[in-house]
Amino acid sequence: MDASLALQYAIIAIAVVVSAWVVLKKQFPGPVRKARIALALPLLREGRAAWQQKLGRWIAPAGSSANDAACGGCSGCGPDKKG
Repeated sequence: MDASLALQYAIIAIAVVVSAWVVLKKQFPGPVRKARIALALPLLREGRAAWQQKLGRWIAPAGSSANDAACGGCSGCGPDKKG
């Protein structure tokens, strides 16, 4: 296989994976959050190497506030509640 063809396939594969991740995050935010937690927790345990804990913190989803918990935590939708 030609090197340029392999590079083209690699770029297309990366684009497909990124596109699938964006769609999953938009359409299924709850299951994606649970999967990220399930992947991050084993890496964050005491006794793990520093690089594993750093990777676990990177994978783990950001914490949500009490206001975000009701709708899944997107923080970008709904009416303004100023009055």
